[in-house]
Amino acid sequence: MPEYTIYHNPRCSKSRQTLGLLEDNGVSPEVVLYLETPPDAGEVRSLLNKLGIDARSLLRKGEEAYKSEGLADTSLTDDALVAAMVAHPKLIERPIVVKGDRAVLGRPPENVLDLL
Repeated sequence: MPEYTIYHNPRCSKSRQTLGLLEDNGVSPEVVLYLETPPDAGEVRSLLNKLGIDARSLLRKGEEAYKSEGLADTSLTDDALVAAMVAHPKLIERPIVVKGDRAVLGRPPENVLDLL
């Protein structure tokens, strides 16, 4: 099993740059195309724990589903936000790179250097 995993969207320039930066540093991560194989709620919670952030911090607020699902409502619980990300994986900020019990968002891509 690879030491690193990247939750990747090949259509996203930051995601492509992050993957390239990993590869330039000799890392061949497991690539999870999370839009094709969305994470379940447990996996999203695990990512949040590894990132050290709350669910709201992982939401892409510019996505249509953010507006249509009323996710700007600050009374929504983390469980409700996680459920929305499971139902609409485009809401998940990308890319996420995981190594063991730590993870970083590749925004900017250089953030992944903290895991190397």
